[in-house]
Amino acid sequence: MKYFYLLFLTTLNINLSAQNPIGIPDISTYETFDYKGGTQNWDMDQDNQGIMYFANNEGLLTFDGRHWKLHPLPHKTIVRSIKISSEGKIYVGAQDEIGYFIPDINGTLKFVSLKKLIPEQARNFSDIWDIVILKNEVFFRTTDKIFHLKDDKIKVYIPHKLWEFMGEANGKLYAQDTGNGLLTFNSGKWESTPYIAPSNNDIVTSILHYALDTLLVTTFKSGIYLMGRDFLVKKTGRYDETFKEHRLYDAIAVNDNRYALATSSAGCYIINKQGEIIQQFSSEEGLYKNKLRSIFMDRNKNLWLGLDDGINFIAFNNAIRYIYPDKDKQTSAYSTLIHHNKLYVGTSNGVFYNYLDSKASDLSYSKRGFKEIPGTAGQTWNLNLINQHIIAGHEEGALLVDEKAAIPLYHSPGTWLSVPLSQTESSSDIITGTYQGLGLLTYNNGTFKVRNQIAGLNESIRFLIYDDPVLWASHPYRGVYKIELAPDKKNVSQLKLYTVKDGLPSTLGNQIAKIKNKIVVATQKGVYEFNPATDKFEPSGKLYPILGEYPYHYLNEDREGNIWFISNKNVGVVDFHTKAPDKDYNIVHFPELNGQVVAGFENIYHFNRQNVFIGAKKGLIHINYQNYLDNIKPLNTILSLVKASGEKDSILYGGYQVKESVLANTNDGDHEIALPKALNSLYFEYSSTLFEQQKKIEFSYQLVGFDKEWSEWSSKSEKYYTNIPKGNYVFKVKSRNNLGSESNEVSYPFTIKPAWYETYWIYLLYTLVLAGFIALLILRQKRKHEREREDLENKHQQEIEYSENEIVRLKNEKLESEVSFKNKELATTSMHLIKKNKLLSKIKKELLPIIDLAPENKQSHEIKKVIKLLNNAEKGDADWKQFSIHFDSIHSDFLSKLKDKFPNLSANDLKICAYIKMNLSSKEIAQLMSITIRAVEVSRYRLRKKLNVSANTNLFDYLYNIVNEE
Repeated sequence: MKYFYLLFLTTLNINLSAQNPIGIPDISTYETFDYKGGTQNWDMDQDNQGIMYFANNEGLLTFDGRHWKLHPLPHKTIVRSIKISSEGKIYVGAQDEIGYFIPDINGTLKFVSLKKLIPEQARNFSDIWDIVILKNEVFFRTTDKIFHLKDDKIKVYIPHKLWEFMGEANGKLYAQDTGNGLLTFNSGKWESTPYIAPSNNDIVTSILHYALDTLLVTTFKSGIYLMGRDFLVKKTGRYDETFKEHRLYDAIAVNDNRYALATSSAGCYIINKQGEIIQQFSSEEGLYKNKLRSIFMDRNKNLWLGLDDGINFIAFNNAIRYIYPDKDKQTSAYSTLIHHNKLYVGTSNGVFYNYLDSKASDLSYSKRGFKEIPGTAGQTWNLNLINQHIIAGHEEGALLVDEKAAIPLYHSPGTWLSVPLSQTESSSDIITGTYQGLGLLTYNNGTFKVRNQIAGLNESIRFLIYDDPVLWASHPYRGVYKIELAPDKKNVSQLKLYTVKDGLPSTLGNQIAKIKNKIVVATQKGVYEFNPATDKFEPSGKLYPILGEYPYHYLNEDREGNIWFISNKNVGVVDFHTKAPDKDYNIVHFPELNGQVVAGFENIYHFNRQNVFIGAKKGLIHINYQNYLDNIKPLNTILSLVKASGEKDSILYGGYQVKESVLANTNDGDHEIALPKALNSLYFEYSSTLFEQQKKIEFSYQLVGFDKEWSEWSSKSEKYYTNIPKGNYVFKVKSRNNLGSESNEVSYPFTIKPAWYETYWIYLLYTLVLAGFIALLILRQKRKHEREREDLENKHQQEIEYSENEIVRLKNEKLESEVSFKNKELATTSMHLIKKNKLLSKIKKELLPIIDLAPENKQSHEIKKVIKLLNNAEKGDADWKQFSIHFDSIHSDFLSKLKDKFPNLSANDLKICAYIKMNLSSKEIAQLMSITIRAVEVSRYRLRKKLNVSANTNLFDYLYNIVNEE
């Protein structure tokens, strides 16, 4: 047994420097800019949903295939280790902290510290470098302690010197105490193993299953050991020297026969149990950095590398690999050919070849050893195998090529391709398509000779098909030529150019091909086929319905009858051997290759089902088509985030569910939530954790209750809905791959509650308010009508009152006119009386002298009699009585009322009052009363006394007011 292991390690040593395979899987790099975290990634794990977790300098980092999320620890410390338990707890070890992440009620990861379970005297510790879970027990390693978590209690194990490693293999726990060597944990005790403490203080970096009870042990500086129950075997020599330079930092088992080794400066090695180096991944192959901190294989057998600065993902189990003939990866591949177990590649700078592994079904695993064939430098457009010889169409003519050298057949003109004029194995005449038309080569006794340039066609001929007895050539700008040669093949006997008038959709971008023994053209509007009966091109009866009216730039039928095509730099195949539902074929697209082919110089070389080569901008793409179909994993779709937007964003669902105390591996479901109207804008993130198929996956979604149907398929992995109305909704999302397989739907039900102004109570209030408003409106109208009626009545009343007032006014005016007239009459009468009295006084005055002069006689006596009559006339009351009656009728019984009010007034006082009422002056009153003005003043003074009127009061006003008070 020991001899076998020594033999293994000797073989390992001999083959350590073996060459890499020619095929390199796709390598993706994620820098700190991508995942928004720290530079170093110390450990990795994957949960049952397929989400990846990384122990990062800034916390726990997660990746679901589309979205990165960082979950820092409460005190923002570096996370060094990570391990996920069967129930979904994500245990992490950090600086001076241990604990686990678990989803909260909203499905968002929250950290739970376990530090409080550690005995108080052991709570101060440094970094947790390793975590191992055995059954329901969890072990955490620092350099000076191992914490053992069991039944919510933590026990502490102290090393003899330092704990430098802890790992699990074959269901057992192993830990390295630098003072005692590698120990195993058994029934609560640490027991020794054959690996004792090395003298150089080397550190164990991994321990893996090898065979039965034998383990493979990697060390940081001393290489690899095999350890059994009672033996330890280490290989020395050149192998030992290699890993002294490139030290082993970590290792994992890839499968039952292979291991992946992470080194400190040379990237990742893939080795097998026989000691062979299968592959090395370093910066030369595409790694971002060669210094690795951790390595992990996911559930789909792909590799993740934690770098000292970033993360690399290697699609290790992918059926697509990349071949770079030149060391600098700068050449484009235009043509590919396999001949005599060698791979030939015509590139933008020469022809390269590489020996193939005849035992390998997948030729991309052949060891790398590309060599450039001397004399081929420059553009090599095509490699054609004719009569078991390779003729290269080159920018400097036609070359006869083998692995040793390239022999020019001619130097000019530049040549695109060569076509034999015979369907048999050996052809004596070969037509070349050149920059200046057609040329003719002959083959005889193993020798090619240039015969002549064929006259009659001087166009550059890149695409040429022989369909006995004619040649078909397509020109990228003019259309398609049908060419018939003269019997001596020195010139073109018949030439016809087919254009739009002959059925082609355009004269531009046509490429001729022979598919199913028919001449077809890849056009800008689908595949057209030549109809000899009409001598026109028309949509292909077989291919047009399959491929549709899309632009095609390349068609090629493989040996199995499948049709490979390139459309807008996208590669696909119509596979007639794998049938889609309700079809006798299946169209397989390769979205991983989108945009990688060389536009205008497309080339697909189908060697067999395991080996398809496609020319690319950089190098050559290899597809193991059979593995591609077999390796399609079941699709999964996860809903990773639901966020509501409002005044403040709120995470409603963080992507995780716990069912029966276990983290569920599906996330649709049981988390219906009712949201207020203010949070009616929702953002959804979704993805699939098939990391190697991300370019193949598309998503479709529907918000049931809002969207009428599912959305178009798209690679977009997020959706934002704004201003969702109140109601019940279910967001659904699913994914599909390029083969048409769909995942199960993932759903998220939720309800948008009505706003306060949309509730039934508010509607009732609205109804009541509306009813009240209507009632108020009716009441207002009623009041308005009442006011209008009252206004009409008031207006009518006012009109009546106005009429009555007008009548009164008119009456008053009439009365005033009458009063004025009577006052005028009274004034006139008073003036007559005054004049009369004046006249009587004057007569009396004239008579008195006569009496004095005349003797006493009869005449004298008569004159005295007259004078007496005149005196009586002046003092007579008859005129006064008439005046007072007339005065009272005008002035509302003024004198009567005055007499009643003041009975002590004499007739003379009443006269004075009447004259004052008439606003006569004292002089006028004196004349009327035939007294002096002085007598009038005295009478007025006496009147004031009787009336009790002060000297300051106007007697006229007083008389006016005193009477009117009645």
